[in-house]
Amino acid sequence: MKLQAKLLGYAGLIPFLLLNMALLFDAYPTSLIYILFTQYSAVLLSFFGGIHWYDAISSNKNGHQMYIAMLPTIIGWLCLTQTGAHWVLGVLSASYVLMMFYDKQVLTLPKTMVVDYTKLRMSLTTIVVLSHAVMIFAR
Repeated sequence: MKLQAKLLGYAGLIPFLLLNMALLFDAYPTSLIYILFTQYSAVLLSFFGGIHWYDAISSNKNGHQMYIAMLPTIIGWLCLTQTGAHWVLGVLSASYVLMMFYDKQVLTLPKTMVVDYTKLRMSLTTIVVLSHAVMIFAR
């Protein structure tokens, strides 16, 4: 896997981590931090649907993958409509984990990329889920 992909993947964690620190250090109003975190999480979750949309189109796959590709965007949007509800971060967090497992089962990747992609997704998803836990329990 290209270094650029890894760097960009880890750079995507910066808003999660900065918002966690802002919450822990009481840098901004809690409600604002929570809204910004939820918005970023929903937008980033939507990105994973795009990966499956592209994979389904480029691999000429039919069936469930095109439909599943829409779920992260719909889930993210529904979570945005429920700003302030405690369960929203749990739903977003669980969605990241479920998409990671779905990726592993469905994505058409060259064999040389499977191990690297799986490791990268596992580490990124772990940090994302832990960031959600910080937001849930430090709130």
